[in-house]
Amino acid sequence: MALSLLQLRYYSTSEACKLAGTSRPTFLRWVREGRVEDVKTRDRNGWRLFTEEDIIRIRNSNNWITNIEY
Repeated sequence: MALSLLQLRYYSTSEACKLAGTSRPTFLRWVREGRVEDVKTRDRNGWRLFTEEDIIRIRNSNNWITNIEY
């Protein structure tokens, strides 16, 4: 369930990953490896909050990674 705050819509990690077309473990691995920049916004419990811009950024990273020719 998306959260709206200050006219921005925020998504949980699972929701954002689903919309970006990747899995949660893959996203977290990409963050650890430095392939994707982590989100800047977290809730009071420290959980990530994703904006639509964050989701687009992750989706674009996913497309770049999967389109690499070997």
